[in-house]
Amino acid sequence: MLYLYFVLLIGGVALLVAGIVEQRRHYASLHSIPSRVLVNGIRGKSSITRLCAGALRGGDLVTVAKTTGTAARFIHPDATEEPVYRKFGIANVVEQIGIVRRAATYRPDALVIECMAVMPALQEVNQSKLIRSTIGVLCNVREDHLAEMGPTLDDVARSLCRSMPEDGICVTAEKERFHILQEEADARNCKLVYADPDTVTDEELRGFSWFTFKENVAIALVVAELLGVERQVALQGMYDAPPDPGVLSVERYLTPEGKRLAFANVFAANDPESTLMNINQLLDLGAIHRPLNVVINCRPDRVERNGQMGEIIPDLQPDNVFVIGHPAKSAIDAIPAEWRDRAIDLGGERRSAEEFMPALLERMADDSSLVAIGNIHGQGEELLEYLAELPADDSTPEDTDQPADPVLPAQPARLDPYASYPMAYEERYQASQTQEIPVIRIPAPAQQRRPSWAQHADEHQRPYVPEPQAPYAAPVQEAWQYGDDSHGGHPYPTADGGGQHPHS
Repeated sequence: MLYLYFVLLIGGVALLVAGIVEQRRHYASLHSIPSRVLVNGIRGKSSITRLCAGALRGGDLVTVAKTTGTAARFIHPDATEEPVYRKFGIANVVEQIGIVRRAATYRPDALVIECMAVMPALQEVNQSKLIRSTIGVLCNVREDHLAEMGPTLDDVARSLCRSMPEDGICVTAEKERFHILQEEADARNCKLVYADPDTVTDEELRGFSWFTFKENVAIALVVAELLGVERQVALQGMYDAPPDPGVLSVERYLTPEGKRLAFANVFAANDPESTLMNINQLLDLGAIHRPLNVVINCRPDRVERNGQMGEIIPDLQPDNVFVIGHPAKSAIDAIPAEWRDRAIDLGGERRSAEEFMPALLERMADDSSLVAIGNIHGQGEELLEYLAELPADDSTPEDTDQPADPVLPAQPARLDPYASYPMAYEERYQASQTQEIPVIRIPAPAQQRRPSWAQHADEHQRPYVPEPQAPYAAPVQEAWQYGDDSHGGHPYPTADGGGQHPHS
């Protein structure tokens, strides 16, 4: 028995020594990377990671990035990328150690990495032990993962704040709960900077060859400025960056009856607020149009989310609401009564696309749009595979009397945020990155911009002084002051020291 205790003791000591050695090696790898950007939030993390990496590459900074969303990718400094290998296809935050070690071999100026933790405790470990970011990004607070981080949105906001760097800087585009983020930032001695989406012009947004949001671009521009990259250079780097495989896309098909169909895959935005934002943007840009049809895919383990998709139907005002998956009743019952007569139950636990798709397409008018929302698993995947077999609609805008859609990169029909991808998918995605995409970019107007914080401090040799706030109904936050320039009364610090209160 004493022998077994001795073996247990020796084994425990050996594991302790090995853990200390691994931790020291990991910290050495981290410290060899001067700037580390950790992107967290509910929606758009992968897109923001790519935008930040592109902006920094545009400024000639050696930048390595890693995304975790639709398809986890390791992005090299030359913007080439490859899938992240996972044993048994299971994601684990421990993989960040290998990513950091691999990134350190490039001796990069910056590492931009997406937070892959959901549990609050793991988010804190991811920041304090695995990444130790110098700049944090908290893109938004939305209704998702409420079981882990909720139950309220305030709880979600505080949970996400666990990824804020202590004695560092955090950038956010969240305005509704900015005061909560400010409280958490103050507790960590972290400077919270608001990235105002209104600073991004429509002309600047049109330079992208895929759909993105002003909030995402604004965050990337602030991060770039913090690291000394000029705005126009950062924008060009973002334009040149390859999009995420799960980027919002629109495909045009011809049905077996010869009807023209514009299909938008919005499965990746699986909370109601993000879903509405995506669809409204597509409508505003003319990528989809009315008559509008919505298909909701239900999952038995996401009953609450099924209901959330049904509740937003009045905001979309569709002509038809097709409900597939199981249980379809969970979405139909959540649709307000005055809109419920437009719901068509095509669901079922084991119905194949060959059974429900003909009935779905038959009820749609010619030259209409179909938007897929909810959860992608199950019949949602079958719907995508069915549509991928349809011939493409190559008709011109003159034929359809509709405005031309923005030119988009070739996108695969199957976009599963959770499943691994076959080699054929990877080959198609890599091929799409080498295609020449005719994109008309409208140069943004020249803007008078203030120098970066660090540059201004070096030039004037003066510290940043918080300016006294004017009385305001909302919680008063710290404002930035550049030398003698005053921006009083602005409780949301921005990268250029100006901007307006988001609620004004």
